[in-house]
Amino acid sequence: MTEFYDALEARDPAQREAALMAALPAQVAAAKRLPALAAALATVDAAAVTTRAALAALPVTRKHELLERQQAARAAGGDPFGGYSAIGWRSLGSARPARRVFQSPGPIYEPEGAGVDYWRFARALFAAGLRAGDLVHNSFSHHLTPAGSMMETGAHAIGCTVFPGGVGNTELQVQAMVELRPDAYVGTPSFLRIALEKADELGLSLPSLTKASVGGEAFPPALRDALRARGIEAYQSYGTADLGLVAYETEARAGLVLDEGVIVEIVRPGTGEPVPEGEVGEVVVTPLNPDYPLLRFGTGDLSALLPGPCPTGRSNRRIRGWLGRADQTAKVRGMFVHPGQVAEVLRRHPEVLRARLVVEGEMANDRMTLRAECAGAPEGLAGRLAQSLRDVTKLRGEVVLLAPGSLPNDGRVIEDVRRLG
Repeated sequence: MTEFYDALEARDPAQREAALMAALPAQVAAAKRLPALAAALATVDAAAVTTRAALAALPVTRKHELLERQQAARAAGGDPFGGYSAIGWRSLGSARPARRVFQSPGPIYEPEGAGVDYWRFARALFAAGLRAGDLVHNSFSHHLTPAGSMMETGAHAIGCTVFPGGVGNTELQVQAMVELRPDAYVGTPSFLRIALEKADELGLSLPSLTKASVGGEAFPPALRDALRARGIEAYQSYGTADLGLVAYETEARAGLVLDEGVIVEIVRPGTGEPVPEGEVGEVVVTPLNPDYPLLRFGTGDLSALLPGPCPTGRSNRRIRGWLGRADQTAKVRGMFVHPGQVAEVLRRHPEVLRARLVVEGEMANDRMTLRAECAGAPEGLAGRLAQSLRDVTKLRGEVVLLAPGSLPNDGRVIEDVRRLG
């Protein structure tokens, strides 16, 4: 099946990196014009942001910040996008119209601009085997949230016909699959399993369905293998309502290849600091989208960069896939402790390589231990770390010094192992 959606996927990595960095100043300039980001970027020279190091010096935009600004603006009768969108409609004073506006849980409102394959999902669908002329059964929602539109516009860009099944109505959807005989399915993997089981229950078969692009939730190997046993090869895509496509699986099943329209960083949770290749951290994405020019958007998802290119010949970087959530805030003795505070402790002690704050015991009778990796720890370091931990969190905690490499590479900064009750 190895074919590429376009020549961009097989570019020389140095050529790709040069193109991404050349496009970065325009993205920063567009972000500077947004009311939501103007103050934070006021002293930034957009033309000088041409390297990953320069990008890493800019602030990370967190989803909770986007939500809070939207809520505040809406409460004041202002911009429902909270000043993050460069497109809208006439009453917002927008010179460029949005084609659609969506609502995700929060609620957070997201704009959709004009253009073919606006969310860039055609690349993921093509890697999953979809081709021009295929009939695609789309079971993502077509109302409120953008997932249905993401997949439909991507399928249309390939040249597919789409049946907009949406969510629920399982028997009706199975009936449509039996009668229309789709080549491919897009939607959550769990609903595909439910639809197949419903078909079994009704004594129906779906022999035409041989390929699928799934997303929106975890896709365990056991379910992948169960679908394959039914003659369906399913591949994951990873994206968000804020960013569109971020990465996608290929037939090599060796991680997820990054989309060509985004700049991805893996940062230490609670900070904006990139981590070395292979270390687990938060996925931070800068999409090259002037309509919705988010800059260093923190997804809250954990992953890690994989070494080398995809075995299929796609030359872009790969990530391991979804490895959990980066938001590890814990409440200890009535006080919130979050990864940014652990990062601040480490900033005060550069001799510490990595650290993990372990919260254990029972609720209301808990204790904190900072487990810190360092090489050749200077005398008194444990005591100084304990004092910094108290200064930053306002809570007492123990410190255990460890040899480099002792902590698991799983992206956890705060580990809550308390017993309830």
